[in-house]
Amino acid sequence: MLISEKGFNIKGLNYKIRSAVESDAEALSELRLQIDGETENLDREQGEAFIDQKGFQSIIKADTESPRNIFLVAETNGRLIGFSRCAGNELKRFRHKVEFGVGILKEFWGYGIGKNLLLESISWADENEIKKITLHVMETNESARRLYEKLGFEVEGVLKNDKLLSDGNFYNMVVMGRLKNGMEG
Repeated sequence: MLISEKGFNIKGLNYKIRSAVESDAEALSELRLQIDGETENLDREQGEAFIDQKGFQSIIKADTESPRNIFLVAETNGRLIGFSRCAGNELKRFRHKVEFGVGILKEFWGYGIGKNLLLESISWADENEIKKITLHVMETNESARRLYEKLGFEVEGVLKNDKLLSDGNFYNMVVMGRLKNGMEG
């Protein structure tokens, strides 16, 4: 699905959040590759599960046409600096939920970009009969966990020793979920 573009000015940085379009595909391929090399908070090492321009064009087209998916980008001065995606499922037993993922260039951390991408995703979900948003976050990523909790996400479980990082240690992943108001588990 698509959303209306929104502008932000945080700590002197002007940026906008909008739906991804197929012409973003090449920049998204490069952006994802760079982000994967900047942090171990995400699942991939740089270059793993590479998605090229054609791959992103296909994902963007499918997400635009799907009522259960949304692909957003953050942009400043014509440059993509972050993205998020909510991916749903067509199986009837899971049609009520989507999984959220996000990536922001490290030089733009601290400008509320991830928070605003998530807020836009929550707003979209609440307006489109999505009852639940789930995500996985590293147990050690305390700032992200605090943000998610502040926005209504609760810990649903811990995947023990789930991720192996470059230091040779295994780390726990926290499964979090946000239920739409009025829905109880």
